[in-house]
Amino acid sequence: MASPTQDWNDWLAENAARFLLFARQQTRCEHDAEDVLQESLVESWQRAGGRPDAPLVFATIRRRAIDLGRSNDRRVVREQESSELFSPAGSDREAAEMLAHELRRLPPEQRDVLTLKFWGGLTFAEVAATLEIPQGTAASRYRLALESLRETLTPSLT
Repeated sequence: MASPTQDWNDWLAENAARFLLFARQQTRCEHDAEDVLQESLVESWQRAGGRPDAPLVFATIRRRAIDLGRSNDRRVVREQESSELFSPAGSDREAAEMLAHELRRLPPEQRDVLTLKFWGGLTFAEVAATLEIPQGTAASRYRLALESLRETLTPSLT
């Protein structure tokens, strides 16, 4: 009888290429395909309690790709909305001073994430690694910072 590790390795050797091909077709880039595939393989294996049937894996890949696409679309919308916040009408100097003042009022944790993400151009994964926090925490702090700035700056700008 093969060990669970050997069974996993054999199963991957037999199926990984076709699952990766499908993941590439379901996602927007190679990196996303690899992430979706990895998550789907582990989830499918755990749900099946061992070797999963191919239809389960394909369905899991498809579902995870859809979830990732929706998440990315929501993030893009949030970032577009926030870029409008950082491009105020009127005097650029006055707006920059107002923004700097409101940034100083943010909690340091939120300010650090916002600075690294927005002005530093880092991804949430890079922000998380830089600040040594979970990626979800980085995303949450970024969202909270934007909401706080939107609440305090939007009434002033209109």
